Amino acid sequence: MKIGMITEGGPQGSDLKVCERFARQLNPNIDIRSIPLGNKRDLIDNCGTTASLLIEQGCDLVLIIWDLYPAWREKGQRPCRTQDCEEIQSSLQNANVKVPPHNVYLICIEAELEEWLLYDLSALSSVLSTPTHPVNIRKKPKGETNPKKVLTKLFKENTGRVYNNLYDAEKIANKISNFDKLKKCPSFLRFFSKITEKICDYQ
Repeated sequence: MKIGMITEGGPQGSDLKVCERFARQLNPNIDIRSIPLGNKRDLIDNCGTTASLLIEQGCDLVLIIWDLYPAWREKGQRPCRTQDCEEIQSSLQNANVKVPPHNVYLICIEAELEEWLLYDLSALSSVLSTPTHPVNIRKKPKGETNPKKVLTKLFKENTGRVYNNLYDAEKIANKISNFDKLKKCPSFLRFFSKITEKICDYQ
């Protein structure tokens, strides 16, 4: 099976690296073609033509993966997943080459990719630990709407430096080998179901 993935960020971004890593762990036999489209606005505007390109290149399905919260955050402004989905559907409908709806799946991560990384605390603890300073995080920290901020705090407290998503996100992902905990996250469960072709109740 050949899967196309459209993500935010750049070619070396955490979204692309983590999603590809998990996809290959879940289904070693798939062929992945990933295209990062920069920020959330650019992804929404350009995902239609990009999905068409991926399908023309032989992808059996295309996953459009984006964070509900953009990198910038304005006080009092809460993004809307429904609005994001409607705008993405418009982009797909306006694509130069018609995109078959059954070939494209939308995966909105609430609030951002780091939410996935906070589900497996043993993996996170392993990355935060050193031989002289073992870390054991047992309870998921609060901060669902800003998981990147939560990780920044945890890294600062335990390593003396801030969380760097370009480096640390992939490092945490590499420590995750069992996805039972992550499957409790609705957006990851949808990702899991499409990569492995298993039925998922989450819509």
